[in-house]
Amino acid sequence: MEDAAVELIAKFPDVPSLQAYRYAAGLSQDQAASRYNDVTGHQTSLGGTTINAWETWARGRGQGSPPSMSSLLILCAAYGRGPLGVAEEKISPTALIAEAYERLTAEDQLALKQFDVTQPAMVDMPRRVTTAQQDGVQQSSERHGQIGQEFMLTVPTVEYGNPEIQVFSLPNPQPGRLLDLTWETFGLGVASLSQQIKNLGKRLDADICFGINEAGLVMATFLASDRFGRCPIGYLRCNKVSDGVVLDDASFFPDVRDAPTIVICDFEVKHADVIGYIARQVRARYPGAELYFAVFGAMTKDRELAVDSFDDLTGAKIMRAADFEAVFIAATMSPPGIEPPLELR
Repeated sequence: MEDAAVELIAKFPDVPSLQAYRYAAGLSQDQAASRYNDVTGHQTSLGGTTINAWETWARGRGQGSPPSMSSLLILCAAYGRGPLGVAEEKISPTALIAEAYERLTAEDQLALKQFDVTQPAMVDMPRRVTTAQQDGVQQSSERHGQIGQEFMLTVPTVEYGNPEIQVFSLPNPQPGRLLDLTWETFGLGVASLSQQIKNLGKRLDADICFGINEAGLVMATFLASDRFGRCPIGYLRCNKVSDGVVLDDASFFPDVRDAPTIVICDFEVKHADVIGYIARQVRARYPGAELYFAVFGAMTKDRELAVDSFDDLTGAKIMRAADFEAVFIAATMSPPGIEPPLELR
């Protein structure tokens, strides 16, 4: 079931995980609803329209409605029975809504995380790992427990700049669950971003280093001190609304010269166009600004983390559309993503 769902998602990126697992179970929406009711001992009378509403919400287009935590657990059991209804495969609820996790309510996110923590690991290592990846993981494990293969990636950059950056992968030993980063891993990623900025091919003098939410703010603080001569630090606090974000009034925009050079730091980039929204807001506040983007983790379209192309990242189109002068990436990750130390938001 998991392999089939992952293959579907890889081939058809517009298909959300919630729908892919239903396809893998060989069920129509009405059949999925019937299987759901069967799991509950027919104490529910769910219809196919509810399944459709959940999947529509998972696509992230501002329509439909999210399933509750209890409904996710029932769906896991329903789809885990497989096409014939006799299998007993364990499906993680986090894997079921991998790309839509961040659009759940804060309460359901915490409930999902707690559920995954209390469950035994289903597998020991990510599946379909190449021999090269295995060698990279084994070599790096002596140096750092969470870091996988290191590889070179070509990213959008300034004219005559250096497009080659060194990125490391973050293999998840428990697919379908958030990977909790250690401070060591977090620090290594920030140091990697600093080196990429240093080797851009020109001197990057930032007038402001913005951090998106608390994790991004920590990154911005370190980079401003290490690489940008303690330039002013800005804060972009994002509040979730229906299938999107808005900037909170607590956000801080430093006063600087006209047409400034700005570096925006974010912890991760997935499917949602958060960074596109942020870029538009910053440009509206600072007309003529040059924007650079530094992100800790970028999600890949497939389980293969050592990607060959920038466009193999789920957020590639989003980052290109934001029209940054250059992009810096510390690591690649698989769904549902990574969690910063101390659960910085």
